[in-house]
Amino acid sequence: MKKAVAVVAVLALALTAFVAVGLAIQGATPDSPGARPTPSPTTPPPATVTEAPSGELAELYSQRIDWQPCETDDDHDCGFLTVPVDYADPQGETIDLALLRIPAKGSRVGSLVVNPGGPGARGTTYAAAGRQVFREPLLDGFDIVGFDPRGVGASAPVDCLSDAELDVYLGGDPTPDTAEERSAYRASVLSFGEKCVVGSGPVVGHVTTTEAARDMDVLRAALGEETLSYFGASYGTKLGATYAELFPDKVGRFVLDGAVDVSVDAKSLALEQATGFETALRAYVQNCLDTTDNCFLGDTLDEGMATIAGMLDSIEEEPLPAGDRELTVGNAFYGVITPLYNRDYWFLLSTALASALDGKGSALMSLADAYASRNPDGSYADNSVEANYSINCLDDPSSVPFGRVPALFDEFEEASPTFGRVFAWGMTGCRGIDVTSSEEPLTIRGDGAAPIVVLGTSRDPATPIEWAQALAAQLDSGVLVERDGDGHTAYNAGNECIDTLVEDYLLDGTVPADGTSC
Repeated sequence: MKKAVAVVAVLALALTAFVAVGLAIQGATPDSPGARPTPSPTTPPPATVTEAPSGELAELYSQRIDWQPCETDDDHDCGFLTVPVDYADPQGETIDLALLRIPAKGSRVGSLVVNPGGPGARGTTYAAAGRQVFREPLLDGFDIVGFDPRGVGASAPVDCLSDAELDVYLGGDPTPDTAEERSAYRASVLSFGEKCVVGSGPVVGHVTTTEAARDMDVLRAALGEETLSYFGASYGTKLGATYAELFPDKVGRFVLDGAVDVSVDAKSLALEQATGFETALRAYVQNCLDTTDNCFLGDTLDEGMATIAGMLDSIEEEPLPAGDRELTVGNAFYGVITPLYNRDYWFLLSTALASALDGKGSALMSLADAYASRNPDGSYADNSVEANYSINCLDDPSSVPFGRVPALFDEFEEASPTFGRVFAWGMTGCRGIDVTSSEEPLTIRGDGAAPIVVLGTSRDPATPIEWAQALAAQLDSGVLVERDGDGHTAYNAGNECIDTLVEDYLLDGTVPADGTSC
């Protein structure tokens, strides 16, 4: 969940789409289906599938998806799902959610709905990259179904900034030191929220996680499924847990990977995530020391960490050339944290850091661009940054007044000497939004739900292992499985124990023992 602020994504839970899909995979999207239809089942689903929570939702729950081959890849099917803008007014205005499906290649078990996190990441892109995200057993047994949540991608997207404005926003100084810098930071935070309201219309007030979870139940019915099978990563675990609270009797086989602790306050989440990124960066530096004779960062762990911190300080004073652009400290921050999400990308971080230490910013800028889905031509492939801000701040509008941020420095710097002040300033992020959610806060337990498998990774930078432990304990039927390793999320990360366990559970219903460690 990238909680967007004037520059830094505090509570940045995702990049899951970046991690899972890789740096350059482009998936089919549902914007314009092709001509050859893929028929939906002709047998009407039983009433238990389409039964709506209220009579006013009956028509929406009875809809079927008109799957058509995607224009850019006819191995994928695209479609749309109609949902109300406001569930308190189900007969009012509606929006269409974009869907993408990869049909099962073998003996079909059912549909597996997937979400990559964010909030703000496109589920359609995640599903389109299914052959990289999921292993063969799941691709054989399930239709992989991704959806762009409300406000995201092709689903009534929120719109806040122009591409040029977004460049400035992401490049801003995340740790303003002078009065002039603090004034610019404050103006950036306040204007972002104002522009989201102006540019997005009424949907900006209805992009909560709760409403997205209600959409998932409409999707379950439209797919003809008695219960929902679901794989959610990063923020997608919060979405899945919310569904379990709202519709516990409709929970089928749920995997929540890279789990979020849904019970703690924003400050605690930020502190714990700052610790997670510091831990991941230290693991990266230690790996450099362990695997090379002369690590370019220094001779000890402390020297390596100091080299990176010094580089960031230097870039703050004097940005680096990056082609026809300029790498600011805001861009550099994103460039450093992005490869920490996946150990396989650590070599990219080494290349980028070595280049930056040599006075060249292009490699770090490329990593920062990957974080924000920025294309080489200066356009953005999606609205993930804007959607992230809108969803997070509607879910939890709490924020710290600008003048109180310095009082947080000691606590945040103890959690993360490298990134602490960035996360402290990030606590101001929602001060610019003036929209109130119509949904009441939930206490999430999922009482009565079927077993829910919660995965955590010991050195996950974005969702610390403690969050998975907490969510598994909070859920009435939570089953905790831990992976000892680096990077964000556990499945398909090179751990056969985790992969087999997840596949046996989703395909056969074999529930792992609570507390399993791989």
